[in-house]
Amino acid sequence: MSFTVAIVGRPNVGKSTFFNRMLEQRKAIVDDISGVTRDRQYGIADWNGKLFNVIDTGGFVPKTQDIFEKEIRKQVLIAIEEADVILFMVDVTTGVTDLDESMTQMLRKTTKPVFLVVNKVDNHDRLLEASEFYSLGFDRIHFLSSISGTGTGDLLDEITALIIEESVPEEENLPKFAIIGQPNVGKSSLLNALTGQERTIVSDIAGTTRDTIHTHYNLFNKEFILIDTAGIRRKAKVNEDLEFYSVIRAIKAVDEADVCLLLLDAEKGIAAQDLSIFAMAVKKGKGIVVLVNKWDVMPKETNTARDYEIELKKRFAPFSDLPIIFISALEKTRIFKAMEVALEVYDSRKQKIATSKLNDKMLKAVEAYHPPVVRGNQVKIKYVTQLPVVVPSFAFFCNYPEDVKTPYKNYLENQLRLNFKFTGVPVRIFFRKK
Repeated sequence: MSFTVAIVGRPNVGKSTFFNRMLEQRKAIVDDISGVTRDRQYGIADWNGKLFNVIDTGGFVPKTQDIFEKEIRKQVLIAIEEADVILFMVDVTTGVTDLDESMTQMLRKTTKPVFLVVNKVDNHDRLLEASEFYSLGFDRIHFLSSISGTGTGDLLDEITALIIEESVPEEENLPKFAIIGQPNVGKSSLLNALTGQERTIVSDIAGTTRDTIHTHYNLFNKEFILIDTAGIRRKAKVNEDLEFYSVIRAIKAVDEADVCLLLLDAEKGIAAQDLSIFAMAVKKGKGIVVLVNKWDVMPKETNTARDYEIELKKRFAPFSDLPIIFISALEKTRIFKAMEVALEVYDSRKQKIATSKLNDKMLKAVEAYHPPVVRGNQVKIKYVTQLPVVVPSFAFFCNYPEDVKTPYKNYLENQLRLNFKFTGVPVRIFFRKK
């Protein structure tokens, strides 16, 4: 399910503070200096069990010569084009400004739901002052305070009410693999090598391809859908903020996929952006296969691949139970093996383990190493079962569920991985009251 909410508005109205509250973490830089959020911020919010993507854009300033402000304006236009819901944030302490008016004109043109969010309404006087924003003419209007959280719940209820779970067409039952990674690591080349046809523009300019394309792959008795986060459409004069555009598309591709093929450039190694894409795929519970591309140009010694793999796993820790395959899209080296491994990860992610088998293995693991005593309480785990959800999730029933700490949870996850095949698959563990 891909549902994206974009927060737009002029600089310094509190978008980043609100973004952090939705994600329950301090991810955006929050400062009183106008224009601090120049980078796109994106994350995953969870409200009453419904997950959705959130994008925080920089502040919108129309008709400006400032290069950063021009970039921010482009981002806002892309966000309006790509998001499912737009939150237009304004500030009660300044009242309606010319910039708010000019943004209203832009947002009038969209058919998507727009919520007018009046921020910094944290007392009765400000609530009275906020009524002037009705003049902007939006039907959906919310008064809240990003800092204290007042009023955010009602807004989130209304947003998540718009999320509809879609039914799945027949072809959709095939495994779906998304090719993800930074611009210019060879995503299009890999797609072309696999399908044997020039589906996408391949060039040395990062970001030549920007739409997601779906390719039905049916060769050698293997059948799946490949989602390339690059694409064939190329506008004559590219004047959008390409990176922002590709980030939104990558998020949507990850949402659609069962397994993500994270493509890295062997020469450049792994960057912060790769780790954040990886973390997003893990959080969304997707299977992951790491493909190190352009391996043909790397100087090799006896243990080059082994050392490279060890180093990568350190960077991916704590989730290091990952298949890592060294490929060359250009020379078609090991690309079909990569697809076989992706199918294995897909099967592992779908596996349902019989309760008797699960208890047999996992209660022995508990017996071998008991949970530590907390506050004098001896935690006793009695029973394990797999939950009926897409991402492999396990409930351990015990007498003091809140006393089980992360190190022991990690121990149980490692035991699950040792006894059952979950390579490349995020595993979720819950403790429930017996």
